[in-house]
Amino acid sequence: MPILQNTYKPRFYFKSGLISTVYSGLARRVEISQKRERLTLSDGDFIDLDWSFSEEKSNACIVLLHGLEGHAQRPYLTGAAQLFNKNKIDAVSVNFRGCSGEINSKFRSYHSGATEDLVDIIQHLISIKKYDKIYLKGISLGANIILKYLGERDTIPTEVKAAIAISAPCDLNGACEELHKLKNKPYSMRFLKHLKASLQLKMEKFPNQMSLETFNNIKTLRDFDNVYTAKAHGFKDAADYYKQCSSLQFLPNIKTPTLIINALNDSFLSPDCYPVKEAKNNANLYLEMPKYGGHVGFVDQNNVYYNEMRALEFVKSVSEN
Repeated sequence: MPILQNTYKPRFYFKSGLISTVYSGLARRVEISQKRERLTLSDGDFIDLDWSFSEEKSNACIVLLHGLEGHAQRPYLTGAAQLFNKNKIDAVSVNFRGCSGEINSKFRSYHSGATEDLVDIIQHLISIKKYDKIYLKGISLGANIILKYLGERDTIPTEVKAAIAISAPCDLNGACEELHKLKNKPYSMRFLKHLKASLQLKMEKFPNQMSLETFNNIKTLRDFDNVYTAKAHGFKDAADYYKQCSSLQFLPNIKTPTLIINALNDSFLSPDCYPVKEAKNNANLYLEMPKYGGHVGFVDQNNVYYNEMRALEFVKSVSEN
């Protein structure tokens, strides 16, 4: 599809990628009532789902996936859940393995290409919850998971009608290189701190899986992916993990209407994270590249973010066709 024009015009101070990213991550607040459900996964582990509902009984549900070291109470999920609930669509905000406040039962956890858990969630919504319209929306790492899920398989359940990917790191190696640059050091160090804290809990539960010496040698996000993410999830090393799980290679095969919104001033994204060629050559893939927005920082009016309103508009447009 042609590259979409955008109408995002933030206030002048939110034109800064830094300000919009930091404000959205630290200052935004969204009040919403959620009900937790624990889902047993195919491999015997568990994942926690936090539900919010439309006031009217709905046959439609949006699945919301968070980013690296996020959870289902992050405003970028609850904001979308609230908006969709007001528009007669239930929302399930997913906590990836180990992200709900309780360590999961296996040494493995989640990663940018872990689509098997999304498969289980969607099947649960279809067979148990009986939804016949399912929409997917992912943020950052969650966006890459959704894009990979849609493009790596030949068939998608007919109930899955549309998807939205926000601030999607389509090229994981390139995004990792950006995160390691000086401009992003505060972010990468914050991510690393949280990841290592989670890994310490894993090591207490699985003392034979990693030595203290190996743990202490983790100095960067790439180190973390080399010694934990790759080894715990069946990859050779970080490079192999990035190569196999980057969604860019799967975009040509996407058959579900899908909207990608990646801001041009997103300091986390490398040039290959803007899949212009793939969008132009796939009638199901829509790419929007606002000049502003930072990383998940599309601040707009009345505490409803631009990407959230665009997600709702996209879902409605798909439903009408």
